[in-house]
Amino acid sequence: MTAQNDAAQNHAGPNDVAPNDAAQDRTAQGAFPARISIVTLGVTDLDRSARFYEALGWKRSAASSPEIVWFRTADSALGLFPTEELAADAGVPATGEPSFRGVTLAVNLESPALVDAALRTAVEAGAVVVKPPVPTDWGGYSGYFEDPDGHLWELAHNPFFPFTEDGSLDLP
Repeated sequence: MTAQNDAAQNHAGPNDVAPNDAAQDRTAQGAFPARISIVTLGVTDLDRSARFYEALGWKRSAASSPEIVWFRTADSALGLFPTEELAADAGVPATGEPSFRGVTLAVNLESPALVDAALRTAVEAGAVVVKPPVPTDWGGYSGYFEDPDGHLWELAHNPFFPFTEDGSLDLP
């Protein structure tokens, strides 16, 4: 993603650091780190989508540009990039109207009440409820909404996945 890469390179954040020797050694050995650094969503209207995520309370990063909008999350980044340009960057055809892509994004929360509150915030921002939150057969509480471009988001409380002090998921 040329614009995405340019924006990222030109706007290094205060938490960005050069890779250490151990990280370079792992990369040289062909290791694939178990992390997701960035999720980029293809959007049809960049300004509308940016307003939606801002209405959720997310803060737009200073690394944003007229071509791509960035949001910092607890342990990764969310990018919004025009769908046609994202498809071109990946070398694939843009498929037109979105449909289920076999992917969902999820925000885990500390309680069912927080799931309900987050869903109300999403709906007020313009989300469409796909599945209202309900108790799950695995002992949690979960529901889904679509953002303005049809990307599916799950809001869930999983009592078996606690959080660290910084709000990151502490997956056993």
